[in-house]
Amino acid sequence: MIYEAIDAKKAEIPVHRGCCLFGVSMSGYYAWKRRQPSRRQYDDMIVLAHIRNHFALSHETYGSPRMHAELKADGVSGGRHRIARLMRDNGMKALQKRRYKKTTDSDHGGPVAPNVLDQDFSAASPN
Repeated sequence: MIYEAIDAKKAEIPVHRGCCLFGVSMSGYYAWKRRQPSRRQYDDMIVLAHIRNHFALSHETYGSPRMHAELKADGVSGGRHRIARLMRDNGMKALQKRRYKKTTDSDHGGPVAPNVLDQDFSAASPN
């Protein structure tokens, strides 16, 4: 995290000043820059590619449990918590559609309330 912050601000402040501010060595920073991704990071990138594909195909409606089931069916290994972490870190959140709620049923077979007041609203002439 510290090296990432130094790398993000290197256009504004020199690297040696950023290393002094954070209390880390410059050789450590440059070793971090040259370091290859670990096996875990490499596997995470592969799983993330599959997650992005399935997330797009589901119209962004799959959360981590359903995504885990989909990936497991495709033969991609990874736990639910790992998939949840990758989705959370990459801003993938499932969208939930609101269900349509029908509020009026005018085409029913039930009884209609009678016109008890028997009001007549027709006008003979303009008032």
